[in-house]
Amino acid sequence: MIKDYFILTFRSLRKRKIRSWLTMIGIFIGIASIVALIGLGEGLRETINSQFGFLGTDILAITASGGLGPPGSGVVDSLTDKELNELKRVKGIEGAAGRIMESVKIVFNKKISFSYAISLPDGDDRKILEHVMTMEAQKGRLLEDGDKNVVFLGSMFFDKDNTFGKIISPGSKVEILGKEFRVIGIMEKKGNPMLDSVVFMNEDDLRNLVDRPKDEYDIIGVRFSESADINKIKQNIEKRLRKIRDVKEGEENFAVETPASMLEQVNSIILGIQIFVYIIAGISILVGGIGIMNTMYTAVVERTKEIGIMKSIGARNSTVFTLFFIESGLLGTVGGIIGTIIGFLAATGLALIGRLILKSELITAYFPMGLIIGAILFSFILGSFFGTLPAIQASKLNPVDALRHTK
Repeated sequence: MIKDYFILTFRSLRKRKIRSWLTMIGIFIGIASIVALIGLGEGLRETINSQFGFLGTDILAITASGGLGPPGSGVVDSLTDKELNELKRVKGIEGAAGRIMESVKIVFNKKISFSYAISLPDGDDRKILEHVMTMEAQKGRLLEDGDKNVVFLGSMFFDKDNTFGKIISPGSKVEILGKEFRVIGIMEKKGNPMLDSVVFMNEDDLRNLVDRPKDEYDIIGVRFSESADINKIKQNIEKRLRKIRDVKEGEENFAVETPASMLEQVNSIILGIQIFVYIIAGISILVGGIGIMNTMYTAVVERTKEIGIMKSIGARNSTVFTLFFIESGLLGTVGGIIGTIIGFLAATGLALIGRLILKSELITAYFPMGLIIGAILFSFILGSFFGTLPAIQASKLNPVDALRHTK
C-alpha cells in the first residue's frame, strides 16, 4: 500500500516538474545556508578546540586589568615581580613565569611584515613556558639561557609562501624594530596563526628592544599538578591577588583564566553567530514551506475530479489525506537533500578558498552526522507540516461535488 502511495506521488510530481522545482527552491536555499554556515562554524569550533587542547589541563593564565590589550600598549595596573613571587608560594602551584608581548616590525628580503614578539625567561621559568606552549624545534634549536641577539620563529617564517617571499631558516638574519637578530630555530607547526607567526626572544633582549621595565609583565603563566583541584587553586590565586592589589571581590583589576574558560568564551561567540544564521536561514525556509502549502492547495484544485473518482471507487478520507501528506513531505525531503548537498559543497569550497587566501588552517568545514540527518529530517517535517492543511481539505471533498468539478 505504501509503495502505491509513493508511485502515485512520483507520477504527480513528474507531471508538474517546473512547479515542483520552484516550490523546493525556498527549502533548499534555507537548508543549504544552514548546512554551509553551521559546517563552517563547527569546523572553526573543532579547530579552536584542538588548538586549546595543546595547552593542557595543568595551566592558568593571569592577566592585568581584566585582560591584555593590544600587545605593547601596556595595562593600567600591570603585573609585576611582586605578584609573580607571591603566586609561586600559592599551595599546589609547581611554578609560575611572566612574559611580555610586543607588536614588532620585521624586515627580511627587503620586505616588511608585522608580528608579535614574546619573551622567554631564564632558568626553570623558561621550562614552564616551553611546557605551556609545547615548544619544539623543527629546524635548528630552542632558545637557551645566555643567548643574545637571536630569535626563535614560528613555522610561518619557514613557509615558502610567507609574506617575505623567501624562506627564513636557521642562520638567516632578520631586522626587528631596526636591530639585527640571527634566527636560531624554527618551531614546529601548531596550526594556530598567532603561534605560527610569533617571534620568541630572550627576555632581556626584548625588554631592551622595546624599553620595558624589568619588573613588569603582560601575562603570568602558572603550572600546577594535574591531580590538583583547579577551581580551588584558581580561588586561592584570586584571593592572594586581591590582597596584594588591594581590591575587593567583584572589583578585580585582573583575570585568572583556564584554557577551558577561554574556550567556553570562544564557543559562546560561535554559538551566537550560529543562532543568527538560524534566524536568517529560517526566514528562507519559512518562505519555502509556504510555497509547498500553495503548491499543494493548487494540486488539490487541479485534481479535484481525480479525488472524486478515487472516492467513488472506495478510497477513504485517510487514503486521500495520506497521498497528499506524503507528496508534501517528499517535496520537503528532496529540497532538504539538495540543500544539504549544496551546503556541503559550498562550505567545503569556501573553506578551501579561505585557507588558500589567508594561509590559515583555522578555516575548515566539519559536518557531524547529526547535522546531515537533522537537516533532511527537518525538511521532511517542514514539508509535511505545511502540506497538512491542503491534505485535510482534499480528504474532506464530497465525491459527488468533486466529480462535477470542471477546470
